[in-house]
Amino acid sequence: MSIYEKHVFVCVAGKTCPTQGSEAVWQALRDEVKACGKLESIRVNKAGCLAQCGNGPMVVVYPEQVWYGHVAVEDAAAIVHEHLLGGQPVERLRYVKAKPAAS
Repeated sequence: MSIYEKHVFVCVAGKTCPTQGSEAVWQALRDEVKACGKLESIRVNKAGCLAQCGNGPMVVVYPEQVWYGHVAVEDAAAIVHEHLLGGQPVERLRYVKAKPAAS
């Protein structure tokens, strides 16, 4: 059994996420979770490179394995309230890695 109901990872490393405001996104998500009184059940961590450079800031939510790309500070409330608390991923932010074109 997991200690946390949800675990959120925010890429704060690599070539691009740090230049795209990932530290501020991490802080905004953490602050929003704290404001909701959910620090005991939702963990927000800084992560190393998630290898999706240029699509950040990248955020991944477990256990659902939902990936978000191009996340802005302004998106933190939606991720926390709609997804982490409400159970519905924020579709407009979802990231799906493009499949390589067939040759």
